[in-house]
Amino acid sequence: MSDHGDRVTFQHGQEFLAAISERWNYQILREVFFGAGRFGELRRALGISANILTARLNSLTELGLLTKRAYRPDKPWYEYALTDSARELVVPAIAAVTRWAETHATGTDITHHPLVHTTCGSPTNPYLACSSCHQPVEASALRPASAGEGGAGEGAAAG
Repeated sequence: MSDHGDRVTFQHGQEFLAAISERWNYQILREVFFGAGRFGELRRALGISANILTARLNSLTELGLLTKRAYRPDKPWYEYALTDSARELVVPAIAAVTRWAETHATGTDITHHPLVHTTCGSPTNPYLACSSCHQPVEASALRPASAGEGGAGEGAAAG
């Protein structure tokens, strides 16, 4: 994704989905979002082998989803963080998948991941809302626009 310049195409979405669909990538992105940014932390949290974790971190960095910063001057040890562009898509996706999993999980061994809205400092349970009426949007209440109804592009320009 990083070598496509500023022009985003539909294929970028496909590349992103392919990247996070890889066995470990989504889990790595999730752990980085929830605060495990160092190699050892990620390895312990995921139970992943060092060579696979190294390859996945390099791939996610190359795709522009993670940045790495050296945190030890004496050794090549890095700390990883989501890029700003990754946060635009990854954070809502992680929040949605995490909330869904916590809501639908069976059993008693469920780890909850509370979220805080940094603008107001309050705990939050984010949800998808309609840009016109501001009501929560449920999956059953969404459908593609038919010809002549317009689309998100038309309404977005007016907002």
